[in-house]
Amino acid sequence: MAAAAAVAAAAAAMAAAMVGEQVNSLCEQLVKAVTVIMDPASTQRYRLEALKFCEEFKEKCPICVPCGLKLAEKTQTAIVRHFGLQILEHVVKFRWNSMPRLEKVYLKNNVMGLISSGTQSILEEESHIKDVLSRIVVEMIKREWPQHWPDMLKELDTLSKQGETQTELVMFILLRLAEDVVTFQTLPTQRRRDIQQTLTQNMEKIFSFLLTTLQQNVNKYRRMVGAPQEQEVLTTPQKTDLTQEPKAQANCRVGIAALNTLAGYIDWVALSHITADNCKLLEMLCLLLNEPELQIGAAECLLIAVSRKGKLEDRKPLMVLFGDVAMHYILSAAQTADGEGLVEKHYVFLKRLCQVLCALGSQLCALLGSDSDVETPPNFGKYLDSFLAFTTHPSQFLRSSTQITWGALFRHEVLSRDPLLLGMIPKYLRASMTNLVKVGFPSKSDSPSCEYSRFDFDSDEDFNAFFNSFRAQQGEVMRMACRLDPRTGFQMAGEWLKYQLTTPVDTGPMNSKTGEGLCSIFSPSFVQWDAMTFFSESVISQMFRTLDKDEIPVNDGIDLLQLVLNFETKDPLILSCVLTNVSALFPFVTYRPEYLPQVLSKLFASVTFEVIEESKAPRTRAVKNVRRHACSSIIKMCRDYPQLVLPNFEVLYNHVKQLLSNELLLTQMEKCALMEALVLISNQFKDYERQKAFLEELMAPVAGLWLSPEMQRVLSDPEAFISYVGADNKIADPILEDPSGLNRSRISFCVYTILGVVKRARWPAAPEEAKAGGFLVGYMPSGSPIYRNPCTEQVLKLLDNLLALIRTHNNLYMPEMVARLGETFAKALDMLEVEKNAILGLPQPLLELYDSPVYKTVLERMQGFFCTLYDNCFHILGNAGPSMQQDFYTVEGLATQLLSSAFINLNNIPDYRLRPMLRVFVKPLVLFCPSEYYETLVCPMLGPLFTYLHMRLSQKWQVINQRSMLCEDDAADDNPESQEMLEEQLVRLLTREVMDLITVCCVSKKGVEHNTAVAVDGDDDEAMATEVTPPASAELTELGKCLMTQEDVCTALLITAYTSLSWKDTLSCQRTTTQLCWPLLKQVLQGNLLPDAVSWFFASVLKGLQTHGQHNGCMAALVHLAFQIYEALRPRYTELKAVMEQIPDIQRDSLEQFDSKLLNPTLQKVADKRRKDHFKRLITGCIGKPLGEQFRKEVHIRNLPSLFKKVKPSLEPDVLENEDGETLTALFES
Repeated sequence: MAAAAAVAAAAAAMAAAMVGEQVNSLCEQLVKAVTVIMDPASTQRYRLEALKFCEEFKEKCPICVPCGLKLAEKTQTAIVRHFGLQILEHVVKFRWNSMPRLEKVYLKNNVMGLISSGTQSILEEESHIKDVLSRIVVEMIKREWPQHWPDMLKELDTLSKQGETQTELVMFILLRLAEDVVTFQTLPTQRRRDIQQTLTQNMEKIFSFLLTTLQQNVNKYRRMVGAPQEQEVLTTPQKTDLTQEPKAQANCRVGIAALNTLAGYIDWVALSHITADNCKLLEMLCLLLNEPELQIGAAECLLIAVSRKGKLEDRKPLMVLFGDVAMHYILSAAQTADGEGLVEKHYVFLKRLCQVLCALGSQLCALLGSDSDVETPPNFGKYLDSFLAFTTHPSQFLRSSTQITWGALFRHEVLSRDPLLLGMIPKYLRASMTNLVKVGFPSKSDSPSCEYSRFDFDSDEDFNAFFNSFRAQQGEVMRMACRLDPRTGFQMAGEWLKYQLTTPVDTGPMNSKTGEGLCSIFSPSFVQWDAMTFFSESVISQMFRTLDKDEIPVNDGIDLLQLVLNFETKDPLILSCVLTNVSALFPFVTYRPEYLPQVLSKLFASVTFEVIEESKAPRTRAVKNVRRHACSSIIKMCRDYPQLVLPNFEVLYNHVKQLLSNELLLTQMEKCALMEALVLISNQFKDYERQKAFLEELMAPVAGLWLSPEMQRVLSDPEAFISYVGADNKIADPILEDPSGLNRSRISFCVYTILGVVKRARWPAAPEEAKAGGFLVGYMPSGSPIYRNPCTEQVLKLLDNLLALIRTHNNLYMPEMVARLGETFAKALDMLEVEKNAILGLPQPLLELYDSPVYKTVLERMQGFFCTLYDNCFHILGNAGPSMQQDFYTVEGLATQLLSSAFINLNNIPDYRLRPMLRVFVKPLVLFCPSEYYETLVCPMLGPLFTYLHMRLSQKWQVINQRSMLCEDDAADDNPESQEMLEEQLVRLLTREVMDLITVCCVSKKGVEHNTAVAVDGDDDEAMATEVTPPASAELTELGKCLMTQEDVCTALLITAYTSLSWKDTLSCQRTTTQLCWPLLKQVLQGNLLPDAVSWFFASVLKGLQTHGQHNGCMAALVHLAFQIYEALRPRYTELKAVMEQIPDIQRDSLEQFDSKLLNPTLQKVADKRRKDHFKRLITGCIGKPLGEQFRKEVHIRNLPSLFKKVKPSLEPDVLENEDGETLTALFES
């Protein structure tokens, strides 16, 4: 017997020795492999072989654990140790479920041993080693705690008592656990719930442990570095001992780790833990704000605590931060950090402190109310002073961070009446006067802000975009401040305006290209004028809204207006600011109408502004902006104050006639703008015949030119048109020479004028005035009045030639016509560079916006002409419906005329021309069309259009999909990559336009948002809600029902909507899924749908899931749609089950269970959410994943016996026993 035992022992020893040799041998090979992988000198082939060997070892080797532990020993290099720990992590993540119990215990004990004694000291150990070691422990916790490892927290507590090294690792473990379970939620629901509930139950102990650790280590650290004594939390300081330096640093490291861990818990634990013990935690955090090494971590924790939402009652203790002590520490920390100059670490800390003050303000606004027992804190004044200090800080980023809180304070029902806040308004406005000045470009050094901007912005363009939104935000807050104190704002604006009017112009070192001695956008004078103008515009408009009529300081306002009107300048940028000030002060003229002629005189002088009179050089954008600005001001004045201008109508008319008499004095757009102003005033005649006669006179020159035989020939024949506009010429001097410019301007003038009249001419808004003026012609069957527009007769007689021009323009894109373009103008029909940049989201160089000519070459002028002409023709047709109503919709054969002009040769029309046509013409035409004309006009037009658009988009997306599959190198184009990106983005934008048009036509707006204009840059943000369901009220419109009764249109709509779900545009997919697909399908459910069609609809949604499943918003919407279709149609169509069965990895028994409940109405008592969740699990196999997850190995974490309540057995019960049949209840107790 003894002999047998001896033999067995010897055999075991031999086996152990053999395993030991095997481990040593494998470890040597692994060390070599890891060295090859990490050696920069290794060849790619060797590196790949080594990588393959390591991966195969992790996947297949049965002795991973001993090998991993050997490689993780302290004697190995950091890279090898890291790899050894990675092996152990891999084992826990992917083999845990199949490991024998004893091996799990062995691994767990050894890992805890590594934390205890297997790492270097806290200051020497590599951070990636600490990270992976804590990850291993967390992975074990996620699988076994609390059921099988009840003493885990005790073990971590014991480890932390060994020293700083172990304490830091324990902090990492607790932080990682909170992140995985609460923040990122990377484990199954039941396990997550078990762990989170156990954490919550033990939170008092955990928080006490974290606070004690923080307090002890901070005290030790401060003692050793000789910090001054602070409160009773800190102990007596001693002189710094150099031998103690490493020890002090170790304590500091633990303190930082404790703060980081606290930050991971403060966000979600019960507020009572944060405010326990008289807010001891908050007090400690405030004290640590003055500790340079710990202040950023402390500020982070404080920020998270102060930003907490929840019941107001629970948040009241946070008001302790308005107390003397807390406020003292916060402010002294801010002063110290700011006083040490611009150091990145201090600047980051200042940003955090600023956020803390903002969050404090938000809490105060939430807690203080008329029905609340919270009072305005005694230190509110001190708080406001410190907040103002951030608003006046040189950093533009810090200034902008305070604006939302200022707005909340000025808006607050209680605080807005507080004398302290009211006293702060002049100071805030004074600060805004500085903050509105656009300085701080990172490439410059002309302001203290520049240095800070270099930390915050990558380029001047970045800063410019930020500053523009910051300025808009300031405008909003200034208006709120002026609502409380309008006179102060107006007084400041007046002082600043007078100062600017009397200050000599300083152009700075950088002259404008517009002319010698003129400002550029960076000139000191211009940035001041620009800021002052914005300020005065904001505060004056608010004053008129706030004060009663008899309180308005009319005399002061008129004095300012006179000063502005008398100010003369030849600088286009400053003149533009002057015009804005004229507009801002114009409301004062309503009190003193005698000043109107002076205002008109100033504006008309600016309409013809030139830097150098009679100059032949192309106008710069700055000059063009001044002229356009003056025109806009006149239009705005006539639109907003028509009654005021009406008595001066003749003066205005004569001014305009004089300007129009010189054909070269104004651009066509400027001429049209002035005519628009006249039309707006003519609306005040309120007399149909008089207004009609005026419009006839106004449009006589246009009608004469537009209806002339020569123009008729030019507009009807593409070849004649190309020749007339000069697009077939070869130009020797592409900058100055432009022989056909006058011809182009005549066409533009006619089109602009027709557009202006159609857009502006209207009948009186008041029904009795309309009736008295002769505008009312009858009533609809519904009882709504029918009005006539005085411009109708004039516009309709020009319509035929307009449609001829549109037809000709469309035909220009035919290959044979493109071939006729001259050498200079071969690309005349291409997009302008500005349009391309806007679509690709490329910023314009800042200076070019103002200093470059509007069009640099005659080719650019030609491109601009074609682009504007095309857009304006469709704007006229889009405005014709709402303007002329039944007179337009009843034009004889209108549908046929539109089909043979606007919709011909669409195959050759590029995407960038088709988009505006759909948006500015088709959409308004349909939206404003009375239902009586659906059958005769809208349906005959939309049927062929929708069919064509579906075919076109399908082909385009097919090309894009093939391109992304092939990824071939193709250098045929000058810049193929950006050209492909441009084409692809255009297809996306066109897709959105088409789907938006279909939605507008078919679905009622109740509960559905329609963007009338799709943003050019494509707003591709995937910040979509994870639970998206179509609004319950999404019903078909009358037009939608009408379209769906016509078989060909109905088919086109359904096919387009459901095909688009798998086109690679997330935004379009989500809108279509939530707004369009179900209402369209629901309309045909009652009919006899073919089984193949039903299967196709359902499969299309599943394809959409495959394409867009990685985006939460799309995925939720598509799952909901698939669920709706399956529930509604599965009882009638067994084919849907066949489609479901083709989904990869579908569980047939689970599908049968779902079907049986669905088909048996008596069983169908399960809640909607439960049914949907079940359905989502069924179709998981076809939900697309992000590329990073597609090939990731699945991690399976088994559920443990429930801690808190008896869970009903799930469809696939988890195996809770290991292969030996033993239960795992006391796994880690040994």
